[in-house]
Amino acid sequence: MPLHKLEHFDPNYRETFGGDDVKALVLYTEGGDRVGSVADVLVDDHGHFRYLVIETSSDFLGKKILLPIGLSRIDYPAKRVYVDGLSKHQVEGLVEYRENMVVDHDYEENVRSVFRSPSSGVTYDRNTYNYEAEPALYGLNNQDNQTFKLYEERLIASKNRIKTGEVTVGKHIETETASVTVPIQKERVIIERLVPTEAGNTLDSNELKFQEGEVARIEVYEEKPEIRKEAFVREEVRVKKVVEQDTVEAQETIRREELDVDTEGNLHVQEHGTTTHEHI
Repeated sequence: MPLHKLEHFDPNYRETFGGDDVKALVLYTEGGDRVGSVADVLVDDHGHFRYLVIETSSDFLGKKILLPIGLSRIDYPAKRVYVDGLSKHQVEGLVEYRENMVVDHDYEENVRSVFRSPSSGVTYDRNTYNYEAEPALYGLNNQDNQTFKLYEERLIASKNRIKTGEVTVGKHIETETASVTVPIQKERVIIERLVPTEAGNTLDSNELKFQEGEVARIEVYEEKPEIRKEAFVREEVRVKKVVEQDTVEAQETIRREELDVDTEGNLHVQEHGTTTHEHI
């Protein structure tokens, strides 16, 4: 896991820690001897403090070293960081930290080996090593660095698409009896017997030629209706759907934990602003 300088990880870290600047703190031993000052902090990907970059005083060789965070106790009101038992011999055994260097697994193990207790029982494996395996070096479990989390509930809105119905559009055939009127014509023959205009005149029978079988022909027609059916488009039906927007408001009771501070005696308790990273 790569390490980051505090200001690179969180450019607004002073606001994150309620105005406190760890870089402004001076490092002392528990006995009150000045060791140096905090030049920077190295944090992991989650923002957890892993090392203080200490610029040691001339009495401690005057070089920058890395101090595992679990060995320190930070007192922001006093603007001091306390470390117990840091010796010149340990500082001599540490590789000097430079601004442009890469802190890799091997470099970290060199630092840990100087501060690690022989009775820790930790066997280093760069592929499986975890900071939590050495709380003495990286833990924040002493009374001056206790941390706990306050939780709150929030309403999270999401949407599920569910089927609320179905529309089926089809067609069927209906029958009915239709009537249509067609005018037609029929021909018929009328035979009229008339009184001849020459009825009073006498004709010479010798001059007349009687013929048998003389026929007059007249063709007679009539119209017959022809009924047929034709199909045509009566109507077009288009089926589509549209999306309508609506807003639904939901209410639910949510819970939030608040901090209760109870003190006994004449104590000065200073509370800083809300933080988003681990506040040591």
